[in-house]
Amino acid sequence: MSILKDSFGRKFPYIRLSISDVCNFKCGYCLPDGYKIDKSDNRSFLNIEEIGRLAKALSELGVSKIRLTGGEPTVRKDFFEIVKIIKKNSGIKKTVITTNGYRLDKIADNIKNSGLDGINISIDSLNADTFKKITGHDRLGEILKGIKNLQKLNFKNIKINAVLLKGVNDTEKDFNNWAEFIKNNEIDFRYIELMQTGDNLDYFNNYHVPAKKFTDYLNNNNWVIQTFGKDAGPSKNYLNPKFKGKFGVIAPYSKDFCKSCNRLRITAKGDLRLCLFGNTGINIRHLMQKDSQIEELKDLILKQLNFKKESHYLEIGETGLTKNLSTTGG
Repeated sequence: MSILKDSFGRKFPYIRLSISDVCNFKCGYCLPDGYKIDKSDNRSFLNIEEIGRLAKALSELGVSKIRLTGGEPTVRKDFFEIVKIIKKNSGIKKTVITTNGYRLDKIADNIKNSGLDGINISIDSLNADTFKKITGHDRLGEILKGIKNLQKLNFKNIKINAVLLKGVNDTEKDFNNWAEFIKNNEIDFRYIELMQTGDNLDYFNNYHVPAKKFTDYLNNNNWVIQTFGKDAGPSKNYLNPKFKGKFGVIAPYSKDFCKSCNRLRITAKGDLRLCLFGNTGINIRHLMQKDSQIEELKDLILKQLNFKKESHYLEIGETGLTKNLSTTGG
C-alpha cells in the first residue's frame, strides 16, 4: 500500500477535512464581522457522496484519523449522515470533530450515537462575559451543559481549545480556573498561540502573547510533559498526577514545530492544502465524482506531497493562502 509521506520523511496518518466555511460565531481572531459569503468562489461545499469517496481513498493511503472541521461543521444539516458514511464505509479508524459547541446541549445524544471517537470544543474563557465578548454569543452555559450531557452518556474523548489572548484570558487566574476545571474532569484543555493570518495583522499585534507564558505556569506548578502518539495533533501535553484532565499547548512559533507535522488539510470545496499557511493548494474534487476514480484521486494526492515544504515560515510573517481560519479549518 502506498502511504502518504513527504520528501522530508514525514508521514500523514491524520487529515483535517473542512465540511463548511460557515460559522455562526464572530470570534475576534477569526471572523470578527461574522461569516460573509465569498462571492469570488461560487463552488458548493463537498457533498456526502464526494466525502465518502475521499475518505475511502484516504484510508487506502494509510490515513487512520479524520477530523471534521469548518467553519462550524455541525451547521450542516447532513452532518450526522457525513459522520455515518465515514464511520461505516471508509476504513478510517478514528473520526473526530472540532466544534464551537453551538447547541451541544441539544445534540449530545446524537454525537454519542453517531459513533464519533472524539470532540474538540472551542471555549476561550470560563468567564461568561469574556466568552460573550470574544464570540459575540452568550452561550457558555449551554456549552458547559452540553459537556456534562456528553459525560453522562460516558462519551470519553473530550478536549477543549482556547486561543491565548493578551489581556483577555492570559492571567494566572484564568490558568487556575482551567486547572480547577480539569482537576476532577477527564478533559484535556489546550491553549493555542494566536497565529497571524492574511487579514488579522492589527488584531495579532494587539493580542498575541507567546505560548511561553502558559508553559512557564505549567513548569512552575509541577506539570510534566508527555510523549506524542502517532496520529496525535500538534499539542504538547502535560500531566499532573493530582488531576484527571491534561493541559496542552499548541505553539506554532516554537522551534522545530513543523518537524512533527503529521496532517494535511482539505477545504470544504475540495482543495488539498499541504499546510495551514502554505502557498500551495490544488483542487482534487474532480476526482471524487465516481467510484472508478479512486485510484486516480490517490495518485494525485501522493504526487502533491512532493510539494510540501519543510516549514510554514510563519515566524517571518508568511501567512500563505489563509485569509482567516474558517476557510481552512483552523
